[in-house]
Amino acid sequence: MQESPVHNRDDSDAYAFRPVQRSDMPMLGHWLRLPQVSRWWGDPAEQLSLLASDLDEPGMVMNLVTFQGRPYAYIQDYAIHRWPQPHLTALPQGSRGLDCFIGRPEMFGGGHGSAFLRRRAIQLRATGAPTVAIDPDVRNLRARRACLAAGFRSRGEVDTDEGRACLLVFDG
Repeated sequence: MQESPVHNRDDSDAYAFRPVQRSDMPMLGHWLRLPQVSRWWGDPAEQLSLLASDLDEPGMVMNLVTFQGRPYAYIQDYAIHRWPQPHLTALPQGSRGLDCFIGRPEMFGGGHGSAFLRRRAIQLRATGAPTVAIDPDVRNLRARRACLAAGFRSRGEVDTDEGRACLLVFDG
């Protein structure tokens, strides 16, 4: 596996988002089957079915993340209060929630996760979201480190339907 170079998180020209299309489903299915993704996202077939159904959901913004034009990650954002979750309901109206994963293993460990998380959080804040939240599993140290490096702050551990998570917010 080729090592990916570390890039400046503020290198905004290298990172971009593009809407997920139906033609992206095979690639997302492949990514969801990777052990480092399925460990946190669950059953790949079930998750791919949910992603496919969310393509028709106007409240779910689904993007592929590209680096230098090549897709390497998935990120979705949604209005937190549209899909109420007890651990997020205290956040201000208009707040956005994030879910994401990196689908190309060679992109782990080079700052690429924190780079796209920061970029997306800044975009969402610029369009009016008072807070952007993400809630990785407490055992997902890689995700937690990426979020903190991206400028998210910890609000502590919370209970979710999927288990114990860390509530991390970006409001700066």
